[in-house]
Amino acid sequence: MIRNILFDMGQVLLAFDPKVFVKRLNVSEEDETLLIHEIFRSVEWVMLDHGTLLEEDMIPIVQRRLPERLHSAAEELIMHWDEPRTEKEEIVQIASQLKENGYQLYLLTNAGMRHKRYWPKCRASALFEDRVFLSAEHKLLKPDHAFFHAALDHFGLVPLECLFIDDSPANCEAAQCCGIRSIVFNNDAEELLHKLRMHGVKI
Repeated sequence: MIRNILFDMGQVLLAFDPKVFVKRLNVSEEDETLLIHEIFRSVEWVMLDHGTLLEEDMIPIVQRRLPERLHSAAEELIMHWDEPRTEKEEIVQIASQLKENGYQLYLLTNAGMRHKRYWPKCRASALFEDRVFLSAEHKLLKPDHAFFHAALDHFGLVPLECLFIDDSPANCEAAQCCGIRSIVFNNDAEELLHKLRMHGVKI
């Protein structure tokens, strides 16, 4: 019987689109692409999520790869990439209904330590309270099986009582390898509701 719903954050509860973040900087399309590649598609970005690099240490590394005209833009993106924050209202509403129906909600996310600053400002955070497993804090990343084993141990959860929702098929496959049923979220609230009900979740 499922008692716990484990949510991913980016592209599930919160929108994450680097194109939106760079648009506010008013740079050329060519420079937008360059910033996206050198920041959001960089090894350093993964290191932030892994907890092996801090934003302030990432800035000079990235700036060395960029023309000087983009140095200030790079710093702005690295330190304030989450602005504007956009919550996926339909999914937050589903999460709220799940909580009202007696399910415990947990957040399992690949995110840097800056998560502790922006997540509390999100309406969805109140649904999860302190039940957050942050990759940077534990130095583990999805889809590593160790991430899921550590999360289960941290919260004292039984895999068969959990259902995991993530937009990444690889992350869902890893969860299933750890005994956790999973749903691949395809940015479709109605589809998600249907799949939750197929798993016997009351919603």
